[in-house]
Amino acid sequence: MPLTFPTRGAMAAVLLSLGLGLGGCDALDPTNLFAEKYKPEAVPDTPADKLYSEGLAKMEDKDYENAAKQFEQLDKQYTYSDWSRKGLLMTAYANYESAKYDDAITASKRYLQRHPASKDAAYAQYLMAMSQYKQIPDVTRDQERSERALVALQELVQKYPTSEYAADAKAKIQITRDQLAGKEMEVGRFYLQKRAFPAAINRFRDVVSKYQTTRHAEEALERLVEAYMALGLTAEAQTAAAVLGHNFPDSPWYQDAYKLLQTGGLEPREEKSSWLSKIYRGVIGRTAAAD
Repeated sequence: MPLTFPTRGAMAAVLLSLGLGLGGCDALDPTNLFAEKYKPEAVPDTPADKLYSEGLAKMEDKDYENAAKQFEQLDKQYTYSDWSRKGLLMTAYANYESAKYDDAITASKRYLQRHPASKDAAYAQYLMAMSQYKQIPDVTRDQERSERALVALQELVQKYPTSEYAADAKAKIQITRDQLAGKEMEVGRFYLQKRAFPAAINRFRDVVSKYQTTRHAEEALERLVEAYMALGLTAEAQTAAAVLGHNFPDSPWYQDAYKLLQTGGLEPREEKSSWLSKIYRGVIGRTAAAD
């Protein structure tokens, strides 16, 4: 015998006899005149200029956190409009001022992705670079932030060389490079003290290879003399001392290197085929070309 299902009318009769109703079914039934109608609430957007003005007012009061929230609403409510562009840049700036640097970086990146050709793109890049720069740790800690700051600052100079932020970026590039060199020197000195001379040489070599224009270059060359002498690599030690004397003749580090060579009956002498000679000839050539 085939199964039969009760009609809607029969179901209603059974439910009513049990003191129940169709409840949710009737409420969703468009033919039920007595069902409660759903009325969506329209929440009007706050005018863009009002949001922006309120954000600026909070900035004036140094309430940067709430200012950022106001500017974020511009991006949410007026996405891809010019108000959104302004709000996104001001969000980055407000977060930067409140020292919420990671949020400032995120907003700056979004701005650059959406508006790479904007007249304010250089400023967005500057905010991103400075947010990285402000988080550079001391030299005893991991320098990943320093490396990120260096990349962001270099991009600013390369992409926007005529911007008003380029000069400041160049100065901070030198400071950041000095920081990275300082970290290499710290590790190199540690290896030197532990008499792990090859490991020490690798660190000092990085300093003179990558960061020749920093204040650490003189010491790195002298430390190379120490490490090479300890390993009996006298030709490399003499070359390191010769390069040090040629580039920094008045340096106390050169005096130390010279004395160390004399204890072995040696004097500074440059081996032209040495990696050190090639590096510093390249540096001199690039400096002359830049001048």
